[in-house]
Amino acid sequence: MRAAQAEGLLGAFSDAGVLEAADVHVARRLGALGRESGEQVLLATALAVRAVRLGATCLELARLADVTLDEDSEVDVTSLPWPAVAEVVTALRASPLVVGSEAGTLRPLRLVDTDGGPLLYLARYWKQEQAVRDLLDDRALTRPPAPPDLEARLANLFRDSSGPDRQRIAVALAATRWTTVLAGGPGTGKTTTVARVLALLQQPGLRVALAAPTGKAAARLQESVREQAGGLGLPAELTAMTLHRLLGWRPDSATRFRHDATNRLPYDVVVVDETSMVSLTLMARLLEAVRPDARLLLVGDPDQLTSIDAGAVLADLVARPVTGTPDPMLEQLVAGDLTAAADPDEAALTPLERDRLRGGVVRLSRGRRFGGVIAELALAVREGRADRALELLRSGDPAVSFVETRDVEAVRADVVRSSLAVTAAAEAGHVAAALMALEDHRLLCAHRQGPYGVADWDRSALGWVGQALGRPLDPRSWYPGQPLLVTRNDHDAKVYNGDTGVVVRRGDDLVAAFARGSSPVVLHPGRIGDVRTVYAMTIHRAQGSQYSTVSVVLPATASSLLTRELLYTAITRARGHVRVLGTEESVRAGIGRQVLRASGLRRIVLP
Repeated sequence: MRAAQAEGLLGAFSDAGVLEAADVHVARRLGALGRESGEQVLLATALAVRAVRLGATCLELARLADVTLDEDSEVDVTSLPWPAVAEVVTALRASPLVVGSEAGTLRPLRLVDTDGGPLLYLARYWKQEQAVRDLLDDRALTRPPAPPDLEARLANLFRDSSGPDRQRIAVALAATRWTTVLAGGPGTGKTTTVARVLALLQQPGLRVALAAPTGKAAARLQESVREQAGGLGLPAELTAMTLHRLLGWRPDSATRFRHDATNRLPYDVVVVDETSMVSLTLMARLLEAVRPDARLLLVGDPDQLTSIDAGAVLADLVARPVTGTPDPMLEQLVAGDLTAAADPDEAALTPLERDRLRGGVVRLSRGRRFGGVIAELALAVREGRADRALELLRSGDPAVSFVETRDVEAVRADVVRSSLAVTAAAEAGHVAAALMALEDHRLLCAHRQGPYGVADWDRSALGWVGQALGRPLDPRSWYPGQPLLVTRNDHDAKVYNGDTGVVVRRGDDLVAAFARGSSPVVLHPGRIGDVRTVYAMTIHRAQGSQYSTVSVVLPATASSLLTRELLYTAITRARGHVRVLGTEESVRAGIGRQVLRASGLRRIVLP
């Protein structure tokens, strides 16, 4: 939408669709308040607002003109009147809107020089990024006291392990540092490693918090850790919760919590799973609330889609410049893992990965949940090898299929088969069976609207299922077997944005059930404020979930949502079979386009 009364550079970029009305409005408003009328400064301000709206934490001025537009845009962005970067930087340094200038007092912008060039921030995001950087650096200045009998405990936990074992390295790293980043793809054993970390640190009175950004992810973390509790001597009652619940949700604020720098979390160990989904704002709040003498374990896959809100914190932390010296205790504990030659299942650490240990970062590599073609396909996508990915998709292997036509019969068959199983269990009142059947197949899309979007596929799936049941289904009313998606946190009902569930018959009434490990949340559907029927969902929504089979609908090649991270995330939702609906061109376009969220966390800030 064009901004009303926008003239000059703002008007030109608004007309072209680069800027939305809100971007222009904020820039003009700040300009009026700060008495800044320079067109170059106002354009840079609007582009900084746009950058945050699109998920970055700042505007990378060296790539000022590197923007993408919606898939239906016919505008050539290179033809727009882009000002010279050097002139924009000079104008910003003298602007009353920029912190550090000597003109004016408003100063809502921050211009930061880094080894990769100048970055322009909205001041709020600079403060949050600086808080994350400072708090992590402070936590790295000291080492925690070693658990008693550390070497013997570690040996006992991995007595059946031989060769280089990255899980053993990760557990030792978590024992010797206040902050550990545990990265790895699906099925590489991240939650198994978490459980072993807790077993190594276990002692009377140890207070442990398990958390994740969504209720679904928290339920999976809790279930995985509890499954291993008996064999590792962990408390059977370990419970995971959402990050918002951990920090203490406040009804008067969306970004402030009950636990903060003045009211720290009472835990000795804090584990956060699916950290790739954590925004910069939420990470800053978490680090403020964690005690300096508490261990923090950040777990996730940095190659997945990032948070919907601004920031790509996990990916930034994995790629962040490393300082400091090697830890002699860690080197001694896992000397064999650091020096052993690679074996076919798990490679020894590369020199760069070994260097990352000094920053508390370790990456698991051995796939344990799935292997074969799905793992190979995910790796090919992650590494940007489009030819190899297409070769695997067309290999005829039973674990993958590539639908290059409009033939959707296989998708229809899977939707109907899984929905009938869900409905049968729901009609019989079997909550656990209905929730389990719900994870048999999932239809995933990049977009919400349009021919490749969730809305259209939802309507088709609803018709298919209704026809198979012999009755029309109305998504506006409750019915047994109805799949549900929560779209907003409801702390009173204890269901959270991204939770999936199902309507189940209970006597003469209907209830909605949502997975929570072995104890699902069951409540009347009418108690849930924001929920919709879900036969298809966006790939973003599917993060943190696993399904036996996934059908992935790729959008047109011009879609800005079609990225390597999107395709990788979709493929790795599948445990047994992944079906990709698209063209060779869309696969190549997705693999060739990476999400590049500007951030200063992985940069060296210059004085």
